[in-house]
Amino acid sequence: MRHSDSHCPFCAGDGGQVVSRDARCRVVLADEPFPGFCRVIWNDHVAEFTDLAPADRAHCMSVVAAVETALRALLSPDKMNLACFGNLTPHLHWHVIPRFADDSHFPNSVWGACQRPGAARTLPSHFAESLATHLMKIFSAPSTLTMGSPS
Repeated sequence: MRHSDSHCPFCAGDGGQVVSRDARCRVVLADEPFPGFCRVIWNDHVAEFTDLAPADRAHCMSVVAAVETALRALLSPDKMNLACFGNLTPHLHWHVIPRFADDSHFPNSVWGACQRPGAARTLPSHFAESLATHLMKIFSAPSTLTMGSPS
């Protein structure tokens, strides 16, 4: 049974451009000023990571790790940031953010104080498709969880 909240933006919509999804969660490319910023969003409306059953927690973290792996392969960032807050949107989601030493906020978090004008950085054309392809390769490798194709 799917739990949802009609007032929640992640229940009412995808939360970004969907690049992969399965029955439990989806990976979206977020509309944020940091290129490659992704979210792993749990489909059911739960607020806390520990609200999930242990197998679901393991699945969620496997997806987060896969997104990080794919982003590192595609973008070669200087650092990766992972975060799970939910203070403003109390629906379980992980931020997976490639960081570059010349971005506007580095080394602060993307929510911290701006340090400088950021270098102009755009994603390669067809980035969402490349990310989806990388994720499918990761999920189809032996001993990993399987995630469905984007819909």
